[in-house]
Amino acid sequence: MRRVVVTGLGAFTPIGKNLHEYWEGLKNGISGSAMITRFDTEKFKTRFACEIKGYDSSNYFERKEANKLDLFAQYAHVASDEAIADAGLITDKVDKERIGVIWASGIGGIETFYQTIKSFVEGDSIPRFSPYFIPKMISDIASGSISIKYGFSGPNFSTVSACASSTHAIIDAFNYIKWGKADVFVTGGSEAAINQPGIGGFNSMQAMSVNNAEYQTASRPFDLTRDGFVMGEGAGALILEEYEHARARGARIYAEIIGGGMTADAYHLTAPHPEGLGATSVMKLAIEDAGLKPADIDYINVHGTSTPLGDISEAKAIVKVFGEHAYSLNISGTKSMTGHLLGAAGAVEAIAAIMAVVRDIIPPTINFSVPDPQIDQNLNITPNAAQERKVNFALSNTFGFGGHNASVIVKKAGI
Repeated sequence: MRRVVVTGLGAFTPIGKNLHEYWEGLKNGISGSAMITRFDTEKFKTRFACEIKGYDSSNYFERKEANKLDLFAQYAHVASDEAIADAGLITDKVDKERIGVIWASGIGGIETFYQTIKSFVEGDSIPRFSPYFIPKMISDIASGSISIKYGFSGPNFSTVSACASSTHAIIDAFNYIKWGKADVFVTGGSEAAINQPGIGGFNSMQAMSVNNAEYQTASRPFDLTRDGFVMGEGAGALILEEYEHARARGARIYAEIIGGGMTADAYHLTAPHPEGLGATSVMKLAIEDAGLKPADIDYINVHGTSTPLGDISEAKAIVKVFGEHAYSLNISGTKSMTGHLLGAAGAVEAIAAIMAVVRDIIPPTINFSVPDPQIDQNLNITPNAAQERKVNFALSNTFGFGGHNASVIVKKAGI
């Protein structure tokens, strides 16, 4: 099988609008949570989220182009533009027919859908729909529009598996390169669901924190006082490339993707298996796919949503998979800083794992103060401050509604 390396990264997140800012935010334990500015939240149970601060589409797009793209697709372009430039892909040394795009979104153009239907219901009797309504709404339009912009004509599609969506996209890109279907992929995910239906819908499921009084610290994975996730938005982009192809063009290599696992809980629409069976099997499969042993893993970027059930389930799974080694490795829940980016979570968190491997720094789980007796207290959750350690192998977990589980493993370059 061909080897797959990471040659470009792009991040557009609530704690940083590019890769450097994002990584600095993670290292320094910055919370991206603030009161929602996008709409009037007076009647909502949750009035805070991790928004992209001060976003202005005119800083990135011509007006006509912005009007064709929902916010989730705009975010996709911003992050992928950074990653493509970072990888130096726009060169005569690459064949655009061998470059694909696999992009993820759990929900897609929910803002476009909401505003269009609202306008229709409140309007006159004549249906008035924009010709861009459908293209702006569908999840696959991000991958399509990225390929159109750059002329990348390799495999092109979208993955949708709720909060596991962009990890599935990364694993698909990894496998397609291994199998020789393409040499390079732009992959990742984006989400923009901080709006009335997004907040209202998750509130009705009782999945989201309602701790408005302590909004900056409300995302608190593994803490006894956690009461749900905090909504985030943004995008993460990775350039995956066949190793020899990258070497031939002199590309900088961040890390190597060496394994991926995919399973289903087959248990419940929204709740994780209480014993973490799906999470256990997906980590085992990823480790097996990478040709490693559990004891090889140095760091896990956990799904860690700060939900009462999810954190317990994942912690149990880690102890089952890693045994005594579970107490020697670092884990951290970076959603404590970024919030939960839904379909984009896997990409931005895979970037966190890659940067941990590159820099030998573990980003923290912030907002932790009260241990949960149902979570093994011997686990090193990297509480409240980054820790330095040698990181040769890192694993990133994502689990989605519907029981979707995906894990990906990255290796330090050159070992």
